[in-house]
Amino acid sequence: MKAYRVSGTAPFGSQRQAFSFDIPAENEDGATHHAYSILGSRHRIGRRMVKIESISEIDPRTSTEAKVLHHFREQIAAQGGTIAPTAEEE
Repeated sequence: MKAYRVSGTAPFGSQRQAFSFDIPAENEDGATHHAYSILGSRHRIGRRMVKIESISEIDPRTSTEAKVLHHFREQIAAQGGTIAPTAEEE
């Protein structure tokens, strides 16, 4: 499994908005399918309405998505922890 960042635009209400998901998947096709699945189930957006602009493999340590951090937790711990910027609480 690898971590992918899927970015694109989709119609949310009356306008198109950008989205970005970090997804653990076997390959780019699996990441694409999972992004379509997320948008369809959460927002009832059809696959034809979604425009995926980029799919890139990322280092799992740079992600803030819980699903990616959980899937690669042993690998991240072995490499010394995350390198994603963390927001400080106020």
